[in-house]
Amino acid sequence: MKNFDIIIIGGGASGLCAAIESAGTNGGAQIALLEKLPRVGKKLLVTGNGRCNLTNTNADEKSYNAPGFAAGAISLFGTESTVEFFKGLGLLTVTDDEGRVYPSSGTASSVLDVLRFEADRLGVKTFCDTPVNSVAAEKDAFLINGEFAAKRLILACGGKASPVHGSDGSGYALLRSLGHSVTSVYPSLVQIKTETSFVKPLKGIRAAAEIRIEADGKTVSSSRGEILFTDYGISGIAAMEVSREVSRLKNLKSCFAVIDLLPAFSYDAVFECVSTVSRRSPDLPVENLLNGILPKRLGQSICSLVSDVSLSMPVSALSEHQIRAIVSEIKARRVAVTGTNGFNAAQVTSGGAELSQFYHDTLQSRFVKGLYACGELLDIDGGCGGYNLQWAWASGRLAGTSAAKSLLR
Repeated sequence: MKNFDIIIIGGGASGLCAAIESAGTNGGAQIALLEKLPRVGKKLLVTGNGRCNLTNTNADEKSYNAPGFAAGAISLFGTESTVEFFKGLGLLTVTDDEGRVYPSSGTASSVLDVLRFEADRLGVKTFCDTPVNSVAAEKDAFLINGEFAAKRLILACGGKASPVHGSDGSGYALLRSLGHSVTSVYPSLVQIKTETSFVKPLKGIRAAAEIRIEADGKTVSSSRGEILFTDYGISGIAAMEVSREVSRLKNLKSCFAVIDLLPAFSYDAVFECVSTVSRRSPDLPVENLLNGILPKRLGQSICSLVSDVSLSMPVSALSEHQIRAIVSEIKARRVAVTGTNGFNAAQVTSGGAELSQFYHDTLQSRFVKGLYACGELLDIDGGCGGYNLQWAWASGRLAGTSAAKSLLR
């Protein structure tokens, strides 16, 4: 039996932070990190398209689905604390105009390296290729796989999003075996699938847009930002922001993505612009009518949607009714939604360990003394832009600090 004071299951973002904080808080404690993959931090390497969007200067407890619970970790280990934490590990960061914080190297591997080096420096024992199949809570210890024993246990197993990078949902079974409940889980920050007659010909085109999801005639989510048309539907930050609610809908038969392709301009402003073009250049082919306001291929597709409009006809042939119909399509193009690309393509899991069963200020279980959980395993998630990694760092650090302090007491 390999005996440790604290064992962390999961070598992702929250698990590495939990290990570092545990060892840093209680220098005499024996800390072990168990990771089922051949190396730690595999999922971290693909975050931010390989650049690793560490956090966001706009992040606070209100950035998450359960602000009251998230406040426990975020108030102690917020954005400024995260930047200072990584600076202390030798990582410099830069911030863009949207508040997104990246490593100055521009590579996620820099983030993973400083975390690994610090864990090694603090004496954390890392066991890779070590999947955890069983956990038992005894009177004075947790027994893991019948091979490891620990006085404190931190579950940092991740959720179910992107299983190829280690988050396969196996942590939920461990939670249930210890008496905890898990909510229904859904893919979030994932591409949206739609009917393809409109989007497929536009594959590869990006647009600054506003997208809202309508279900049964009611708006359930909306976001503004870049969208990317694909052969199966819509991707891009704005689309992924609203995907959480799409995943949770039980009936998609009356679900639509309503896209405003010019959200910075009112209907009247767009109508005036298009009308002016048609008056000034009456011989201009309709296919070029929207070239000044939309990508050419997108503008042509919009015009083609209107009844009795041919791309080859001169704009002088357009009636006011047809121009208004074109503008209406620009401001509210409706596309039927058929689903999402699922957990395999998702960045984040929505749902997880039932929050009411953990203390928000320590992340310790209310049922099992000495058991802690952090990161995506818990029912906490946020939007695009570094918010979910901020939760991973903050909750991992809180769980690690709490576990280590409990041993000192």
